Amino acid sequence: MTQLVEGLQAVTVHVSDIERARGFYGKLLGLEEETPNPKIPRAVFILPRTSTRLLMHVQGPSEGGREPGTVSGILFHCSDPVAACAAVRAHGGSIVDEPWTMQRGGKDIVRAVIADPDGNEFILSSSR
Repeated sequence: MTQLVEGLQAVTVHVSDIERARGFYGKLLGLEEETPNPKIPRAVFILPRTSTRLLMHVQGPSEGGREPGTVSGILFHCSDPVAACAAVRAHGGSIVDEPWTMQRGGKDIVRAVIADPDGNEFILSSSR
């Protein structure tokens, strides 16, 4: 059988306010925006140490896909989810699930779930 999926190119997230998203993903989470242009209602963030991009824009009226606030299950590697949650909270962000520790392959993994201003959920995960 031929391999149809060869990698992850990008993840698209619909948001209700692109400038608010730029603040959350760029300033708070520290993601680098690729070719930032405030005149364009779209943002592309580079995910560190990958070739994957996180794309976001305001969903058009006839555009398909998930509505703002409905994304979940995307997992970001984070060296310290506890500290990250404190920073998200300090900047008015939302913590959906407080950090918890689980065992996987003999290692402790700390995970937490945060939400952007639209309610799109992201998992922060780290091995200790």
